[in-house]
Amino acid sequence: MDMARTFKPHTILMWKPVAECAEAQRIISMFPSAKIEHVEHQRMPSVSRGTAAELLLKGKRTLMIGATGSFVGDFDGRLGASVHCCPYYKLVPLSNGCPYYCTYCYLAFVYRKFSPFIKLNINYDIMLHQIRKAAAQCPGTANFNMGEMLDSLALDHITALTITLVPFFATIPNAHLMLLTKSANVDNLIAIPSTRNTVVSWSLNNQHAIDTYELGTASLTERIDAAVKCQNHGYRIRFRIDPGILHDDWRNAYADLIRQALAAVQPENITLGMLRLLPAHRRLAVAAYRERSKPLSQQDLAVKCSDGKLRYPNAKRIEFYDHIINCVKSINRDVPISLCRESPDIWHALKHRVQTGECNCVDRPRQATTLF
Repeated sequence: MDMARTFKPHTILMWKPVAECAEAQRIISMFPSAKIEHVEHQRMPSVSRGTAAELLLKGKRTLMIGATGSFVGDFDGRLGASVHCCPYYKLVPLSNGCPYYCTYCYLAFVYRKFSPFIKLNINYDIMLHQIRKAAAQCPGTANFNMGEMLDSLALDHITALTITLVPFFATIPNAHLMLLTKSANVDNLIAIPSTRNTVVSWSLNNQHAIDTYELGTASLTERIDAAVKCQNHGYRIRFRIDPGILHDDWRNAYADLIRQALAAVQPENITLGMLRLLPAHRRLAVAAYRERSKPLSQQDLAVKCSDGKLRYPNAKRIEFYDHIINCVKSINRDVPISLCRESPDIWHALKHRVQTGECNCVDRPRQATTLF
């Protein structure tokens, strides 16, 4: 069951310079039982005490309301010497993670030094200015990915960002907004007119993986139902089956996922990826999630790629991708399929079965990118 809509912070950290802003007051009015603490510093307030694992869990129920001077980051697509993606802009109005408890989530490790809070940056005028400026300087399509560093929709009922961003992007002909989520929180999206400049993508997994590794997120059925609502409303829809995780009955579980999803939705592309972790991430997950982290710690991740992350052995990855591709093509032979953050040898092994440039995160590549 999707717990995002029932999210209630225990504590709200209010950065003093924004405390009197109407948006800050609107947000705190939604949570009358939350403890409000005014802080002088946004990055490391005095509440940041405890182990990394303790702060990770504490941060799931702590909001920071603040501001930033950097909403847009230019990602060049390179993740080490050999793992490449299509370039795009990272759009980060929220930072430090999300309210879900995915044991494999790399953001828990990336943001470990800045815990414990989910940060809402409310100086939206700066955000809109930076988006327009970046799009104007981009020679081709400007792709803004709001799903790389956060779940795009999990807290949208609080921020209402999509109500602002969807019509805003419609005013910039060469700009596209990419939303990626594990939630079913689409009420705001279907309350406004859809546009071709916004793409809504669901991170899908089989229900066993959701129950085991993605605590608090929407069920597979809830995600598919939300995608149906958005597609019926006119939005462009994509699926990202990532991270693929092996377990005893993984073949049947992922085949069932494909059948359910493609029976209900016609995605414009599907991107595939598999579980990958920084070596130290597992230690953090074990410390934070204890018994719930056991399935993660037992995964056979031994291959280290140029991005520093451990992956399944090549043969297992190829076997997984072949199976998923076969399942998809048995239902829809025309949907483009691509890989996410894979190494050149895997791209080469599947070069006749997958397509470059069909990445979940971009409308089309900003520039030619060699992926393998």
